[in-house]
Amino acid sequence: MKKIEAIIRTSRFDQIHKCVAGLGVKFLTFYEVKGMGLEHARQEMYRGVPYEPAYIPRTKIEIVTVEELVEPVIKCILTEGKTGEIGDGKIFVYDVLEAYRVRNNDKGENAL
Repeated sequence: MKKIEAIIRTSRFDQIHKCVAGLGVKFLTFYEVKGMGLEHARQEMYRGVPYEPAYIPRTKIEIVTVEELVEPVIKCILTEGKTGEIGDGKIFVYDVLEAYRVRNNDKGENAL
């Protein structure tokens, strides 16, 4: 099993979610994150006063899946998440040693 973490543009989440769901991914976790990298935050206005935030909002997706789906999931994220601009995101892949389902003690791939 592998864990795939992707930091993506929030605007691309729906397309990525539809793509990975179509592959048969049963479960994913996502949440809003803030970060900084090569892309710089745009100047924004607050009560008429311009300011430049030090971070850029993004969405982080975490998917634990079987080995066979790792490459198709990565392809979905790369294809659906790409705008061609700086700040499209990053993907990280980790080994998962074990997984358990709390409800009924399923173990390994059955827990997914």
